Amino acid sequence: MPVRNRLAEMHPEITAWRHDLHENPELMYDLPRTSGIVADKLKGFGCDEVVSGIGISGVVGVIRGNRTDSGKVIGFRADMDALPINEATGLAFASKTPGKMHACGHDGHTSILLGAAKYLAETRNFNGTVVLAFQPAEEGGAGGKAMVDDGLMDRWGVQEIYGLHNMPGFPVGQFATRTGPLMASADEFEITVTGKGGHAAMPHQTIDTTLVASHIVIALQSIVSRNIDPLGSVVVSVGSFRTDSVASNVIAHEVTLKGTVRTLDPALRILAQQRIEALVPATAQAYGAVAAVDYRLGYPVTVNHPDQTDFAADCAEEVSGSVIRDIAPVMPAEDFAFMLEARPGAYLFLGNGDTPMCHHPAYQFDDAIIPVGCSWFVTLAERRMPLEIN
Repeated sequence: MPVRNRLAEMHPEITAWRHDLHENPELMYDLPRTSGIVADKLKGFGCDEVVSGIGISGVVGVIRGNRTDSGKVIGFRADMDALPINEATGLAFASKTPGKMHACGHDGHTSILLGAAKYLAETRNFNGTVVLAFQPAEEGGAGGKAMVDDGLMDRWGVQEIYGLHNMPGFPVGQFATRTGPLMASADEFEITVTGKGGHAAMPHQTIDTTLVASHIVIALQSIVSRNIDPLGSVVVSVGSFRTDSVASNVIAHEVTLKGTVRTLDPALRILAQQRIEALVPATAQAYGAVAAVDYRLGYPVTVNHPDQTDFAADCAEEVSGSVIRDIAPVMPAEDFAFMLEARPGAYLFLGNGDTPMCHHPAYQFDDAIIPVGCSWFVTLAERRMPLEIN
């Protein structure tokens, strides 16, 4: 079944919602306007239950079908937060707030799920219950975990969970997914190297932390090249190198390094952490310095479950006729992973056409994919919980 006629009719209305959200971006958990709009619309659609404040500022809507004796409950998730970026699109509805922009398309995801919610509340052509999870703080705040910890799955009896994300560079309306690891875990580390500062003209009287930290940066790359199976996927990156000196003739007393570790394998995730925590202090010690590692676990690997992924891909094919079922995994992280750890489910990409990649100041969400995404959610509900059980 292709895009639903009713959703095609609603396209201008849903697009207007999206543009309004885009003009008024909010960050992390601080989403009073966004979450308020979502809650008000869900109530206006006639949802059977609307609860705000789940996971600090998440919103949950519940729609019961014309029958519920199947006992089935499936969840749909959309993220609501924007990014701390200055927009450079030149759009008529560009962000009104300097330093904030919907540069990842969460305004589109939220609008898509709102459109699906309106349709499902009107038709209720399914036997079971749909739980709509509008999530805060996907961009680094682990809002997905916060909603799970606050009872999203248990309180509403969610049995399966599904979500999507727009994907620049893929044809508009084309879906892509895979069973198993789809997106990487993302952990962070901060390394503090302490030595003995001094005058650049007398390095022999110092313990040069800049030199030591440079050797640590190089040594970290040996983890991937010499400790990880060549067929595994691990990325260790140092993104920040900061000394406590700004002068050209001063050898710094302290240097701070910050970076990330990404992998598609939970076992390699543990190994990478162990090697960093062992390698860093030993490298510093070899040069007479001291190094401390603060290692922080972030988002886990996003792992799609086989049955749910096959089903979600079938529904995507019905809607768009174009699905890649074996896309190569990608190394960005996604906190929908926490929901997939709590319940079986699947995460799909939806082609967003020729636009700069997410998190770019000139990124643009293509409104043409709105009815495609809405129809996919609706098809999931009606096919997973058919009104007439054969």
